[in-house]
Amino acid sequence: MNILALLAIAMAPGVAIMIYIYLKDRHEKEPIGLLIRSFFLGILSVFVTLFISSIISQFITINELDVSEQAIHAFIIVALVEEFSKFLFVRGVLYRNKNFNEPFDGIVYAIMVGMGFATFENIFYVAEGGFTVALTRMFTAVPAHASFAVLMGYYLGKAKFEHKKSYYAIHALLIATLFHGAYDYFLFISFVPGIWIGAMISLFLGIHLSRKAIKIHQQTSPFQVFIKK
Repeated sequence: MNILALLAIAMAPGVAIMIYIYLKDRHEKEPIGLLIRSFFLGILSVFVTLFISSIISQFITINELDVSEQAIHAFIIVALVEEFSKFLFVRGVLYRNKNFNEPFDGIVYAIMVGMGFATFENIFYVAEGGFTVALTRMFTAVPAHASFAVLMGYYLGKAKFEHKKSYYAIHALLIATLFHGAYDYFLFISFVPGIWIGAMISLFLGIHLSRKAIKIHQQTSPFQVFIKK
C-alpha cells in the first residue's frame, strides 16, 4: 500500500470523529477557523508531551514486566502527561475564547485538540506498522482518545457554566487521565493472559459515558430555547 493511502487511512478516524462531534453541536456551531486552530493545538500538544516525557525519562525507568511499575507508567508517565498536555490548550487557550459560550463547546474543543493529538500520533504508528496497525487503531486507540476528550470537555463545560464550580476543571483532567491510564495499563501488562480484555472494557465504558455526556450537554444548551421558538 502506498504512503498516501496509508496517510489517508491514518487520518480518517480522527476526521470522522471531528465531523461527528461538529454535527452533534446542534444549537450554535463553532467557527471552522477556530476548530482548525484547535486541531493544530492538539498537534502542538504532542510536542509538549514529548518534552515532559523526555525530562521524566531521565529520572524514572520502568521494568516492563513489573505490573506495579507499569501502573506508574500507564497512569502517570503516559496518561497524565498526555492529558495534561491537551488540557493546557483546551483550558488555557480555548476555554477563554468568546466562542466557548455553551457547555457543549467544552466537548467540541476538547475533541478537536484530542483528535489533533491522536491523528498526529496515529500517522507515525501507521507509517511504522502499516495497514494492520491502521485498521486496529481505527477501532481502538483513536476512539479511546475521543472518549478521553469528550469526558474532559464535558467537565470543562460544567466548570465554565455552572456557578462557582471551577473545580470541575480538575475533574476534567482526572477523569480523562483515569480512563486513559486504565486503557493503557491493561495493554501494557498484556503479558498476563487475557488481561487485554480490561482495555476493551475501559474503552467501551468510556464510549458509553461519552455518549451520555454529549446528550446531557446538548440538552442544557442555553441556545436550545431559541431553536424551539
